[in-house]
Amino acid sequence: MTESAHTAQAAPPAQSAFRAPLLTFNGDPAHAPNAVVFHEDGLLIVEDGRVIAADAYAALASRLAPGTQVVERRDKLIVPGFIDTHIHYPQTDMIASPAPGLLPWLDTYTFPTERRFADIAHARDTASFFLDELLACGTTTALVYCTVHKESADALFAESEARNLRMVAGKVLMDRHCPEFLRDTAQSGYDDSAELIGRWHDRGRQMYALTPRFAPTSTEAQLEACGALARLHPDVFIQSHVAENTDEVEWVAELFPGHRSYLDIYDHYGLLRRRAVYGHCIHLDDEDRKRMAQTGALASHCPTSNLFLGSGLFDFEKADSAGMPIALATDVGGGTSFSMLQTMNEAHKVARLGGHHLTATRMFYLATTGAAEALDLADKVGTLRDGSEADFVVLDPQATPLLARRTARRESLEELLFAFALLGDDRAVYETYAAGKRVHRRDDARQHVPGRAKIAA
Repeated sequence: MTESAHTAQAAPPAQSAFRAPLLTFNGDPAHAPNAVVFHEDGLLIVEDGRVIAADAYAALASRLAPGTQVVERRDKLIVPGFIDTHIHYPQTDMIASPAPGLLPWLDTYTFPTERRFADIAHARDTASFFLDELLACGTTTALVYCTVHKESADALFAESEARNLRMVAGKVLMDRHCPEFLRDTAQSGYDDSAELIGRWHDRGRQMYALTPRFAPTSTEAQLEACGALARLHPDVFIQSHVAENTDEVEWVAELFPGHRSYLDIYDHYGLLRRRAVYGHCIHLDDEDRKRMAQTGALASHCPTSNLFLGSGLFDFEKADSAGMPIALATDVGGGTSFSMLQTMNEAHKVARLGGHHLTATRMFYLATTGAAEALDLADKVGTLRDGSEADFVVLDPQATPLLARRTARRESLEELLFAFALLGDDRAVYETYAAGKRVHRRDDARQHVPGRAKIAA
């Protein structure tokens, strides 16, 4: 039996199925032959929040359990949920704030805004809106910066847990060169982070990230303490910023004399490894890129933020030549959109300015399977593989008149994906599912602006 697009559904059955075009990956399309897995008429079977199977409809239809509802989405496209590898939830309310550069932007807007997150009620309210906005854009997993207040991390995790999302987040560590009202200490930062790891890491679908904001706002003692925690917890994530802005790079060189480079500071304190994610990575040299590749640390490319703040252009050619892992990120609120589709749009343009052609197929890989693989999460999210958590997005090629007109004339999968990337935004996200449960539907959410509807399928 089938469910129409507008039929309400009470509680999900043990097994559900979706008939639609399906896209996933088993490697990087830029390097691996047959990396793209696409079924024009596909079937996705979900049971107890996990993918049971995803393949051509003709190959799987006989495996459906009796009475299983088949949700018909044959005019849409199902892809794995997007993964945003660098975003600041406290900056939601200051997105699109004008400033002449990174450092004055921090002083004028970021730090005053983050002050309010000592208030748990304010933090919960912002976290709720933030997560609903991510889901409206098809993002089901993100690496999230909180503020220096441990309450801000508790708020984000609590709201994520309520939605059963797989999120990675951490309290910011910052013990110098910031306002007193946002300052912790090496010891308090260590203690708060250890407490939050104990409370949230691997609790359900929540995961913790040690989060020194960036080297200039941490003393050597704090970075040493962060490295000690990282050694104690080899499976937690690490996230920070590196080589975003030339003024920042010069400042870091003055603050940390004796280090070969900005990246070398993090390396010195044991903060380069798998599951370590560094935002921007624009002004790196060849030795830095080689070291990122050797350690498995991930470069999080944030094109809308880099263009907005005039930070520079990420070099795809050099990154690929070095073999360093790459993923995409919005970096809200320096970034100007929560949408990973809009992020792809700008990533393509940044690459072209550097003489590199970044295909839409690869951009979708970097925003899904590629990010999951680099984060050691490919057994959980970022794919439609058997046994993975059923986080996926239903994209609508007819979301806008222009998108509908362009996609009606497509002649290849690449053209379809390129149209989504260059013309799409949150309007192209028809539905978002987390652990097999519908957590956003576009048409219903639009009826409840300014709040987001919380819809269970």
